[in-house]
Amino acid sequence: MATFVDVHPDNPQPRLIAQIAGAVRADELIAYPTDSGYALGARLGNRDGRDRILTIRELDDKHHFTLMCSDFAQLGQFVQISNSAFRAIRHATPGPYTFILPATAEVPRRLLHPRKRTVGVRIPDHALCQALLSELGEPMLTSTLILPGETEPRALGWEIKEELDHAVDLVVEAGETLAQPTTVVDWSEGYPEVIRRGAGDPDRFEE
Repeated sequence: MATFVDVHPDNPQPRLIAQIAGAVRADELIAYPTDSGYALGARLGNRDGRDRILTIRELDDKHHFTLMCSDFAQLGQFVQISNSAFRAIRHATPGPYTFILPATAEVPRRLLHPRKRTVGVRIPDHALCQALLSELGEPMLTSTLILPGETEPRALGWEIKEELDHAVDLVVEAGETLAQPTTVVDWSEGYPEVIRRGAGDPDRFEE
C-alpha cells in the first residue's frame, strides 16, 4: 500500500520534502505532481524503479526517459548542448518542456535510448519539484504518468493512490495540477524538432 503525503503547493513543508527524498533514496518509486501533470520518479541509479516505470506504462526499452533537473547547470552535466541549443533552452526553462539531447558519460547506459544514445532532460517550474530536487542534490529519473490507453497525464493524487496503490510506493498530493504533458523537443541532430506539442509553447522551436 502506497504512502500518501499531502504537501502545501506553494510552500512545501521541509519535513515532508525530507520524507519524500528519503523514500527516493531508499529506492522507492513515487508519483508526484509537476508543472505538466503527475509523473513517476525514482533515484537515478534505481534499476528496479526504471523497470517498474516501464511496466506501469507498458513501454518498451526504446522509451526516452527524462532526467528532472533543478537548474541549467545541473542539466549541463548530463547532456551535450550546442551553442544554439544552449541559448534557446536557457530562455525556455524552467518550464513544461522536455529536451532530447546526446547524453554524457554521467548518464547510466540503461537510461539511454539504445540506438541514439540520447536522454530527455527538463527543468520544472514547480515549487514541490524544485524543493525535492534541492533536497536530493541530484536529478531524478522521471516519466510522465500517462497510463496505457490514455493520452493525458493524471492530475489528482487521490485517484493515483486508488489506482496504483500497489504499483508505486508513495504518492505526493500538492493541490490541483495541470493535466497536460510537456512539449518535447528533440535536439539530438543539432536542430530543434518538436515531437510532442504540450503545455510549453512549441512555436518558439518551430521555424
